Amino acid sequence: MIVLVALAYVAVIAVISVWAARRTRTAQDFFLAGKGIGLWALAISAMAATLSGFTFIGGPGLVYSLGLGAMFIVLPASLTNSMSAWTLAKRMRLLGEARGLITVPDAIGARYRSRLAQGLAGVAILVAIVGYMATNMLALGLVVDAVFGTGLGWGIWLGAAVMIAYSAAGGILAGIYTDVFQGIVMALASALVFAFALGSGGGLGEISRTILAADPGFLEPWGKLTPLAALSFFFVFGLGALAQPHVVHKFYMLRDPRRLKWFPVLMTAALMVTLLLYFGVGVAVKALVVRGGLPALARADDATPQFLLHYTPALLSGFVFSGVAAAIMSTVNSFMNVGAAVLTHDLPVAFGKKPVRQLFLGRVWTVVIAAMAALVAQWSGTLVAFLGIFGWGLFASTLVPALAIGLNWQGATRQGAIASIATGLVATLGFESAAYFKVFSFPAGVTISGLSLVLSMLVFFAVSWLTRRHAEAIDEDVRAVMEM
Repeated sequence: MIVLVALAYVAVIAVISVWAARRTRTAQDFFLAGKGIGLWALAISAMAATLSGFTFIGGPGLVYSLGLGAMFIVLPASLTNSMSAWTLAKRMRLLGEARGLITVPDAIGARYRSRLAQGLAGVAILVAIVGYMATNMLALGLVVDAVFGTGLGWGIWLGAAVMIAYSAAGGILAGIYTDVFQGIVMALASALVFAFALGSGGGLGEISRTILAADPGFLEPWGKLTPLAALSFFFVFGLGALAQPHVVHKFYMLRDPRRLKWFPVLMTAALMVTLLLYFGVGVAVKALVVRGGLPALARADDATPQFLLHYTPALLSGFVFSGVAAAIMSTVNSFMNVGAAVLTHDLPVAFGKKPVRQLFLGRVWTVVIAAMAALVAQWSGTLVAFLGIFGWGLFASTLVPALAIGLNWQGATRQGAIASIATGLVATLGFESAAYFKVFSFPAGVTISGLSLVLSMLVFFAVSWLTRRHAEAIDEDVRAVMEM
């Protein structure tokens, strides 16, 4: 039954992909869906791209491992949706219309009149994309292995093959409309599995008492994190949402920017429903392990697959596995498209060359990026959640100052933007590499993503202030957009 539901889901994706491929004739179709996306489609697809393997596989695993402290990653969700709409959405859409922009680094290049800033932002996005896509490839490999018994390695590559097929063919147009389908599946799946999670432990009260008797620290406000670490997650994931290119990029596609006032309401409601699985499965599996209903997990990321296979009906398991795959594929499609745009458009522009054959090269680079991410997923052996934190943190530290603050503060300078992007890139990669190879470790509670974001913002403001007298004037059309 689970296999049949999964195959039916793949068939629906194939139909959407074929339809989108027939409508994808230009680079604008491939990267921007023809700028014809309605608000409902935008909100649901943005939700589906935001929630991924990080949320449905890594999230419950993180709750199982760290307790309630893991909730600080998702608590700022409703706030950040409003911040994104108010600070970025309208400006990105109007700037895209005025300049014919197709990528997030395009907006940075236009704001600062700098090919270097655009190219550096593109490099940062590309590095983070490979890491974040590896998160989702690893999560999808776990799902494929749980359903088909392929083993994790083959699961990663089979999942990658399906995503490459529909992403390379239909571009972002295929991604948007599969996101709409996938977002609906995700919301229904989350609500249903949350009900079964509560039922498996006799309700939330009984689950709490079971965990409290064995592991009181699990249910403390900070969980097993220090207060500083929990607040650092809140800070990074709160501000970091303003610079997630797979979501921000979608603002270019909105048909009517006047309807953006409803975006925070729709996005927040959708996220609230879908995040039920994040919390419900994490605490339910912890309680089940404590009382012997499940063996202790060999991998924390097995929390969702193990719960579905042992505590939900087969039909619902297939439905939810499809929802998890939906979340993963939505995000990966968006990342593939953004990464291909960097290689096809932003890097040539940074080197002063005119982008050529963008539709063909966009499809080629989509395949290459997916293969690189699959290799990283297979090689890393890292928890899904922590790969996701690395990618999210790198996006935040390199793009929040230059993009989110820069489009709202006229005092930002080209030098400040370039310095902040470089600082975020070097700090995140340097500290993460040192931690991975155990060369150096920070005191308990100090997160690399939080530290890198703070350093990047300090450099941005300091260098902008120091170079303010030599700053070039902002182009009039950009200034007009910023003042709206």
